[in-house]
Amino acid sequence: MAKKKEILSTVDFAIQGILEKKGKQIVKLDLRNIQNSVANHFVVCHATSKPHMESIAKSVEEFVKTNTDEKPMHKEGYANAEWILIDYFDVVIHIFQEVTRRFYKLEELWADAVIQHIESND
Repeated sequence: MAKKKEILSTVDFAIQGILEKKGKQIVKLDLRNIQNSVANHFVVCHATSKPHMESIAKSVEEFVKTNTDEKPMHKEGYANAEWILIDYFDVVIHIFQEVTRRFYKLEELWADAVIQHIESND
């Protein structure tokens, strides 16, 4: 029997972009079963510096654009680089400085989501 081909989506390519630039503690939150959620998925990670955050954000945009031809509907946070948000409507990427991530505890706020921790290869 032939192996079923996996169909990758915006969320998968965003995660690949984060992995490419070694984003830290990557978490995918599946919000589809939460009533009135603002998106279908959140992807959360943190970086070690402002340049690291910017490189992760750029990588996410490049991976998604190259593989899906999607551009972000909205993005913000590049100026102060404490929390960069990239909004693809159904998928929202959150790239934090570690201290900022610990302060906002986004994963705890959406604790009813199906949470998947993404393993990096480093």
